[in-house]
Amino acid sequence: MDLSLECRPDSYQEWYKRGNQLREEGYYHEALSSYERALNYQPGDYWTWYRKGVVLEILGYYAEAIDSFARAAAIEPKNYWSWYEQACIYFTEFAEYDLAISSLKKALQLRPQDYWATYRLGESYRKLSQYDLALFQYDLALELRPDDFWSYYRRAETYQQQGNLQRALVDYELAAEIEPNDYWVWYQRGIIWQQLQEFERAITCYQQAINLDEKADLAWYNCARAYACLNNVNWAIICLEKAIDLEPEKYLDAAANDDEIWSEWRSQQGFQLLITNKSNRYGITRFV
Repeated sequence: MDLSLECRPDSYQEWYKRGNQLREEGYYHEALSSYERALNYQPGDYWTWYRKGVVLEILGYYAEAIDSFARAAAIEPKNYWSWYEQACIYFTEFAEYDLAISSLKKALQLRPQDYWATYRLGESYRKLSQYDLALFQYDLALELRPDDFWSYYRRAETYQQQGNLQRALVDYELAAEIEPNDYWVWYQRGIIWQQLQEFERAITCYQQAINLDEKADLAWYNCARAYACLNNVNWAIICLEKAIDLEPEKYLDAAANDDEIWSEWRSQQGFQLLITNKSNRYGITRFV
């Protein structure tokens, strides 16, 4: 590390510049010390508090980062970034969605057409199950970015959580047009078709998801369930075996005990043999 940058003991500017240089070079603890020295000289400087918050967030000191961003916002309340950064930490690190919403609203007062704050406000409302408010924000986000995958995907997820399955399907399909190789779009479509008892359509979606990720245990297992609903024994067992091989304990438990879909199968000798053989293979004796 090059510490040759001179800092006059009475200069805020040199400590601040030194902090920026060290931050850009990845020396975050040293940058933090420099910002603190700068604040000794000018405790009312917005940018030093903001940059200090950025470094604290990188270092994982999230509560301290929020405090630093809040100090910056108190000094310059009309700067978008300190409000937005607070919101991101509240959302991602603390699941404090109400506080994230408060900060995002202040950010949007400053930048009403900002996509990211609009989208994250929708996400915060969705996490609080305030679905109508979430949908409104996703609509606004899509006005700002009409081809945005994530806004379509999250809007679909919101409709799905709301129980509006047909609207969810429409948005998942729009998301798939943008990102046709996204595993989760196909998987979620499979889940909805299965809920609608359209099992063949569900299987088609699960198979597409599996093509994208052959180790996707959820897709294999739900595909097995869909085949079971169609009474297609061979393919149901093939897919169930795949799921068990990927997550033995989880799906042996579901097949042997938890999932009602297999209740009529458990008395059959072939199904019992499957459970026994897989249990022995993976050393899970309670299913034997």
